[in-house]
Amino acid sequence: MNQQSMIETIRSVYAAFGSGDVAGILARLGDDVDWASETTSAAAPWYGVRHGKAEVADFFEQFGSTVAVEEFTPISYAANDTDVLTVVRMRARHRASGRPLLMDLHHRFTFRDGKIVHYRGTEDTAQTEAAFRS
Repeated sequence: MNQQSMIETIRSVYAAFGSGDVAGILARLGDDVDWASETTSAAAPWYGVRHGKAEVADFFEQFGSTVAVEEFTPISYAANDTDVLTVVRMRARHRASGRPLLMDLHHRFTFRDGKIVHYRGTEDTAQTEAAFRS
């Protein structure tokens, strides 16, 4: 898979995310996918390492049930032979508290045999923690 094809796959993952199509995201993952937000925090229910498609589906369930995304705009993409790196501008609101989140997300996707097999994302965890405080 060449760099442009990998970037196009990530664009399609983001489009699926934007339309709530979790099955479309899962179709682009390897069966043994390793998926996580890079944080030591436990403030958000989607934090923690997930393995396999079923656990990644739970990641999106936890995220979507607690956060309402108002903007999700990819700003940049970069790729090498195995990875795609992105910066995404996200504006969202914690569903329970109504507190806003406005941050840049940094995502790294690793490919093997045309499928995403590893994902790590970073975010402003201090903002997320503040939104989740009661």
